[in-house]
Amino acid sequence: MLNLVEKKINEFIDELEYDYIRKLYKKLPSGKKVRSKLILKIANDKRAIDLAAIIEMIHAASLLHDDVIDDADIRRGSPSINALFGNKTAIMLGDILYSKAFFELTKFQPKIAKIVSNAVTLLSIGEMMDVELSKSFNSDIEKYLDMIYKKTASLIEASAKSAAILANKDSKVYELYGKNLGLAFQIVDDILDVISDTKTLGKPAMSDFKEGKTTLPYIYLYNSLDEKNQKRLLSLFKKDLNEKEKMWIKEKMKESGSIEKSKNYAKKLGFEAMKLVKDKELQEIIQNVIERDY
Repeated sequence: MLNLVEKKINEFIDELEYDYIRKLYKKLPSGKKVRSKLILKIANDKRAIDLAAIIEMIHAASLLHDDVIDDADIRRGSPSINALFGNKTAIMLGDILYSKAFFELTKFQPKIAKIVSNAVTLLSIGEMMDVELSKSFNSDIEKYLDMIYKKTASLIEASAKSAAILANKDSKVYELYGKNLGLAFQIVDDILDVISDTKTLGKPAMSDFKEGKTTLPYIYLYNSLDEKNQKRLLSLFKKDLNEKEKMWIKEKMKESGSIEKSKNYAKKLGFEAMKLVKDKELQEIIQNVIERDY
């Protein structure tokens, strides 16, 4: 079914009647399509394929803008569009994908259009919050959770809720399922940034801290340290870390249990979501998210 989603996206791109856009879109590396898998599992019909294609275009647009904001040269192990063609092209391609997605969204019932468009607003606010939080070290877990809810979880939440409406299922149940899935997904991503290598990540390892992103493992670490070590951690914030400095952070995280605490938080969210649905495949989606590549 995922191939049908990709086929539908290509149809949407073809309707724009501009070969350069086709060329640029083909350069985008393919992701895991968690949002599409979720939609197709909840509402397995033609409208679900269209909805999944719209959500994937929105997600791709957000990543294009995200790479420009973060000055990222790599996306999923391949050169980013901004690295290949420049920031202006990346931003314009993102705008085109957003615009086309919203045009196709108008063909759905107003309730679904409102849910998805509101999620995109939250996503954009989350991106702004991320930029603001990166200006200084953030030790507040609630601020972090609010930001990742808006930036990442809101679109996954909207995907699940909209699919449930399409399928005449309990949208409240799937809304909460999607929210927890989205939060767990981002927390696991943040953990992997610390514990995985560059090859596995498809981007430089431990790049979040260098970019000013104080993710959950770093927040737990900071709050566990004495004043002397807190100051040392702060001195490394937004710095291009050498191997010795990376090892110090990893050792302190191991001593403090910061990674395990972060994993347990993601698992708690995942298990809460799994209790909401009886479907084994939806439970497996959660399971795959909270256990991937540890």
